[in-house]
Amino acid sequence: MASDKGDGLVVGFVGLDDLSLEMAALLIRSGFKLQAFEISEPLVVEFLKLGGIRCASPKEAGKDAVALVVLISHEDQINDVIFGDEGVSKGLQKGTVIILRSTILPSYIQKLEKNLTEDGETAYVVDVYVTKGMSDNDNEKIMITSSGRSNAIVKARPFLSAMCQKLFVFEGEVGAGSKSKLVNELLEGIHVIASVEAISLGTKIGIHPWIVYDIISNAAGNSWVFKNHIPQLLRGNAKVDFLNAFIQNLGTVLDMAKMLTFPLPLLSVAHQQLILGYSHAHGDDDSAPLVKVWEKVFGINITDAANLEPYKPEQLADQFTSTSSAVKRVGFIGLGAMGFGMATHLLKSNFCVVGYDVYRPTQIRFENAGGLIANCPAEVSKDVDVLVIMVTNEGQAETVLYGDFGAVSVLPSGATIILSSTVSPGFVSQLERRLQLEGKDLKLVDAPVSGGVKRASTGELTIMASGTDEALRSAGSVLSALSEKLYIIKGACGAGSGVKMINQLLAGVHIASAAEAMAFGARLGLNTQVLFDIICSSGGTSWMFENRVPHMLDNDYTPHSALDIFVKDLGIVARESSSQKVPLHVSATAHQLFLAGSAAGWGRQDDAGVVKFYETLSGVKVEGKLPILKKEAVLQTLPSEWPLDPIDDIHRLIQNNSKTLVVLDDDPTGTQTVHDIEVLTEWSVESLVEQFEKRPLCFFILTNSRALSSEKASALIKDICRNLCTASKSVENTEYTVVLRGDSTLRGHFPEEADAAVSILGEMDAWIICPFFLQGGRYTIEDVHYVADSDRLVPAGETEFAKDAAFGYKSSNLREWVEEKTVGRIPASSVASISIQLLRKGGPDAVCELLCSLQKGSTCIVNAASERDMAVFAAGMIQAELKGKSFLCRTAASFVSARIGIIWKAPILPKDLGINKERNGGLIVVGSYVPKTTRQVEELKSQCCQILRSIEVSVDKVAMKSLEEREEEISRTAEMVDILLRARKDTLIMTSRELITGKTASESLEINFKVSSALVEIVRRITTRPRYILAKGGITSSDLATQALEAKRAKIVGQALAGVPLWQLGPESRHPGVPYIVFPGNVGDSNALAEVVRSWARPVRLSSTKELLLNAEKGEYAVGAFNVYNMEGVEAVVTAAEEEYSPAILQIHPSALKQGGIPLVACCISAAEQASVPITVHFDHGTSKPELMEALELGFDSVMVDGSHLSFKDNILYTKYISSLAHSKCLLVEAELGRLSGTEDDLTVEDYEAKLTDVNQAQEFIDKTGIDALAVCIGNVHGKYPPSGPNLRLELLQDLHTLCSKNGVIVVLHGASGLSKELVKGCIERGVRKFNVNTEVRKAYMESLSSPKKDLVHVMASAKEAMKAVVAEKMHLFGSAGKAW
Repeated sequence: MASDKGDGLVVGFVGLDDLSLEMAALLIRSGFKLQAFEISEPLVVEFLKLGGIRCASPKEAGKDAVALVVLISHEDQINDVIFGDEGVSKGLQKGTVIILRSTILPSYIQKLEKNLTEDGETAYVVDVYVTKGMSDNDNEKIMITSSGRSNAIVKARPFLSAMCQKLFVFEGEVGAGSKSKLVNELLEGIHVIASVEAISLGTKIGIHPWIVYDIISNAAGNSWVFKNHIPQLLRGNAKVDFLNAFIQNLGTVLDMAKMLTFPLPLLSVAHQQLILGYSHAHGDDDSAPLVKVWEKVFGINITDAANLEPYKPEQLADQFTSTSSAVKRVGFIGLGAMGFGMATHLLKSNFCVVGYDVYRPTQIRFENAGGLIANCPAEVSKDVDVLVIMVTNEGQAETVLYGDFGAVSVLPSGATIILSSTVSPGFVSQLERRLQLEGKDLKLVDAPVSGGVKRASTGELTIMASGTDEALRSAGSVLSALSEKLYIIKGACGAGSGVKMINQLLAGVHIASAAEAMAFGARLGLNTQVLFDIICSSGGTSWMFENRVPHMLDNDYTPHSALDIFVKDLGIVARESSSQKVPLHVSATAHQLFLAGSAAGWGRQDDAGVVKFYETLSGVKVEGKLPILKKEAVLQTLPSEWPLDPIDDIHRLIQNNSKTLVVLDDDPTGTQTVHDIEVLTEWSVESLVEQFEKRPLCFFILTNSRALSSEKASALIKDICRNLCTASKSVENTEYTVVLRGDSTLRGHFPEEADAAVSILGEMDAWIICPFFLQGGRYTIEDVHYVADSDRLVPAGETEFAKDAAFGYKSSNLREWVEEKTVGRIPASSVASISIQLLRKGGPDAVCELLCSLQKGSTCIVNAASERDMAVFAAGMIQAELKGKSFLCRTAASFVSARIGIIWKAPILPKDLGINKERNGGLIVVGSYVPKTTRQVEELKSQCCQILRSIEVSVDKVAMKSLEEREEEISRTAEMVDILLRARKDTLIMTSRELITGKTASESLEINFKVSSALVEIVRRITTRPRYILAKGGITSSDLATQALEAKRAKIVGQALAGVPLWQLGPESRHPGVPYIVFPGNVGDSNALAEVVRSWARPVRLSSTKELLLNAEKGEYAVGAFNVYNMEGVEAVVTAAEEEYSPAILQIHPSALKQGGIPLVACCISAAEQASVPITVHFDHGTSKPELMEALELGFDSVMVDGSHLSFKDNILYTKYISSLAHSKCLLVEAELGRLSGTEDDLTVEDYEAKLTDVNQAQEFIDKTGIDALAVCIGNVHGKYPPSGPNLRLELLQDLHTLCSKNGVIVVLHGASGLSKELVKGCIERGVRKFNVNTEVRKAYMESLSSPKKDLVHVMASAKEAMKAVVAEKMHLFGSAGKAW
């Protein structure tokens, strides 16, 4: 394949012509060697002069050639040239690209491709159609239109690009080049006849042919054929022999249309006209002037008219305007779209203008613009010097002049009427005669206009005026003010309308022929967007083709010029044709097409809508927009992935490739596929040296350049690249590859940043463009970049992202996107492509081969639809780097992880970082404006309304209002956020959702900056350390990290959700170690933001009772369960727990519940939720089903089922029933086996009723009830122990703990009040993990009341302190102090 300067690779030619020689010269300049077989000696001589080698046969021409260009002018040549004994197919090497250059029918080319594929090893066949460019921009450039299967196009592209100056590619089956030639010939044929009709009609009505040519060739009626053919015709240089070849070519087009059952009415008529012309030429010499033929056909002496003395219409205009009369007052009738612009421009030009329109709101609008208004045409016309009439048609002109309250009756003597409506020349002539009969010396200027609404409002119209010298002088100043180009047409009044009529004849035919051509192209199966580009550089182009076909391609028929206008204007042409007895077959057919469109109801739509005539009849669609595809259907059609996972190869290759990947990230979201990588937010040489010394595989530099202007972004990239160069030289053996990580939806500063980088780093072998990003649903397939939306693939150019105010674009095809963004500097045809087929069938070696074959300075796009595709490309790229190739990469995030062999890591949760116990609120800041973000914010607020508080920042106040209002909004927000974070509320700061944009991209960026800087200032003023920070949007997250949080570096821990990076801020930041979630604006579905916030929300409870007790079991300590009765008791336990950093259980006895009710439970639950240490709420001693079932619904974390008063059997049944209900709600269940004596909350168990726990029964009890904790009776009592003290059976406790441990059951001891420290510790040593404490706390409370206090609040405070002291003492005794986590 071709490489830099061709590398001396051989390209063969079979058959030469003049174009072949030019192609050969271009190939030689690119460094290729050439050899050719040709029988024409003069052509061989020229080929040898270029430096080529002559071959004796087609077979020899193909020998050792990497590409072979075969010229076939007729299908009969195929067998000899290709398959003969000395034919091309006999000498080909494997992998040769055959470039078929032919104009034979597509079916022959397709058959030839099939035979070549079957008969030899060559599978790479493309066909090309070679011409010279004909547009102003591409004049005389070699232009190639090629087609072929994608793998063949990839192989052929380097040669095709080298041998032409403009390349168009149709991927698919071969034959598209010939098909595009058919479409171009269709247009040329119609345009030839239309041009002759226009000149003939103009000559007939007395307008000099060269005047028609000069005006139309600079107007909307122009075409390449008109501009280039008519001068030859008028000079007699076009000859009769032109007709025969043209008739044959158009006959081929019509044959193809017949085969496809596709109507071509315009071409059919044009073809018949050409046949008619040729019949009139019968017997003439083929070298006779063609104009004589058309004179016979139309009965008009064009030659004599063309030989009359010409004049300069613009010079005449200068003469009249320079001597024009002063105009004091202008009347204006008809304030429609064009008329309003014209009238208001006259106001701006300091004319006094009084206007009238039948539509009252327009009159009011005109009055607001500074004009005077009248109630009827007559009122407008009083006392005016000049009256301008700009109504729709002849009927309206007649009404405003001669109808009720018409203008003529009141016009002052000597006034001048300027008729600017498009009317027939005959109407104008008749009107002039009628005005003369009025006897008031009324003058008429025929002055139709062209140029559209915008030019009307700026005084830049084209005006074609005719009339008497006196009339023209009196109107000169008004005509001059309204026009950029003013033509004075000699002849009677009506000559101006004659020229306008001719322009409209051509314009109408060109719109209709464009519709016929594009619909035919669609029927041929051509990509209509590519076809449009080809025609614009070919002989079939016209002003209207280039202007109206984009409407067809966009399927947008918003009326810029309504279809019904051409029903009227071509109707005028038809009437004049009949009046002048000039047959106008093509224009009459075009008129019928517009009439058909109007009849179908499309009259008020854009005139480009005439294409619907063809679409409706044939079922084709001209629309050039790429279709929205079904994702799964598309992915299933792709080849199977490369079978081997390249990850191990990448790791091995990386060991041999010492290059560090340096990722310049234009916003922080580029870290969304990596983990355990550092990111720098500043790029001093010292920092870069430090990074290089670590020898990392990769590091990121956060540039945030997407928030900057193009100029600032370029300067920034240059600065970073200079520092990289300096730093790398300071660290021995340091090499690096730069990745410009950009948005996966194609937004950002391309190519500016790439240009800036290479200006410092030097030219690269290639730029790599790779926006694939699986987590964001971004796929590149057949060079088209798609954005997944649910189950659909939407072309990127059709998404909301493409409408970005600063970085908008139109192209979804990445080749075309490169051309669009580089403004044509890098043509789409020159952009190389790595296809999915190559990745999946050729693997890394094929990637390496292609990359090494690229010419230096190339641009190459990468297709990918899976992570495996990305890994295959990365492996191939590393191979190419090891061979000495250098690349600059513009990619999305997936490339980075593939390139350094990152292995996927599950999303990170708070517990993974050990922060799930922190209590302050989390901070969510949303600045992104993309619609996806707005939908995500709406879902977040809807789904998380219970745990989230929202504060909206007014964009209008911070970006558009005064500094005082901006400051007030910032201060208000920061103060509220601080309060909410301290109150442990996750808090959302969001900018108001109305999108405010500037008039220009730079103004939009400035507004974005003001909003972003306001968010920065708000976060900077927040003093509370958030539990975590989530920033939504690239610019927002960058600015907050670098400016508000002052982070200079961070570690990329992983992702909080697929595609959502999670950092931990560096030690120098304002909040070291705080998790920082960088949530891109364009990632995830509508629920994604809510999903992340929910997963990072502070747990409602920091722990469950079961978790508390299991932790105690592991730590061999006990947790106190403290009975509470009021708010003071609750606060005493929680405060003691927080101060002692201890877990605790708030315990409610049935009697306390009876007195305190639901408010007491709610108080406990709320206190537990707000506590900074693990606190749970337990319902103690539930002795009846009703009270326990009620407790299960009140929000307790655990319950005690007390069936100790029942028989063993009934205790089991009772406990089992409640246990099953509690476990369904994930509550811990504690039960008692045996029975304690003593009194608790007025409930007394006598000594004779007490019973120790039986070890043997305990096993059965546990098995049958499924309990989680067992309250044992080992001599412990409720309340006070007897004077002799406790008598605990510690050996029994030991046995019970052994049993419980085997069954995963926790041992609980009631009656801890009054136990000595030694006994408590002994119990803990023997497995007790929960002690119930009641009596001593109650006693402390009661005793505090005995001391008089001044106020109730003092009573409460005293009681709380007394109880807290007891609780704290117990926590130390139980060993739970300091064991909160």
